Amino acid sequence: MTSAVPPPPRARVAAYVIRRHPSPALLVFDHLDFPEAGTQVPAGGIAPGEDPERAVTREVAEETGLAGSRVVRRIAVDGRAHPGTGRPRLTTFLLLDAPPDGPSAWEHRVGGDGGDAGMRFACRFVPLPLERPLADAQDAWLGRVDPRWVTPGGAGR
Repeated sequence: MTSAVPPPPRARVAAYVIRRHPSPALLVFDHLDFPEAGTQVPAGGIAPGEDPERAVTREVAEETGLAGSRVVRRIAVDGRAHPGTGRPRLTTFLLLDAPPDGPSAWEHRVGGDGGDAGMRFACRFVPLPLERPLADAQDAWLGRVDPRWVTPGGAGR
């Protein structure tokens, strides 16, 4: 009797892009074409041979159009499975500083030929702490950046 080997976890990153002034705010977005997806932070897969720091800046630029964010540090590695498929995944959450200038809210259409190409995202910086939890408990690690940023009613750790 042989047992099936489970697939390896999908390696991913998620970005906490923080604008510090005039007060702390987190970059989030909503899928304009799929509102049921909920409010999220930029996140996505790590390409073979790519390190998490490079992957997270690429994902931020692809999903929001924001350039110039700077990686500060890794926050946590989350091993929760994908909520829809149950597939295993390992998501490295990283803290990034946003560029000090730029809009507070904008719409971005993803370019290129990847799976997100053509998707439209409504991007914005929202004050911290968040008023409500993010989709897929993506706000769970904000308390590791600043204990005051734990989302009320969220999955803060």
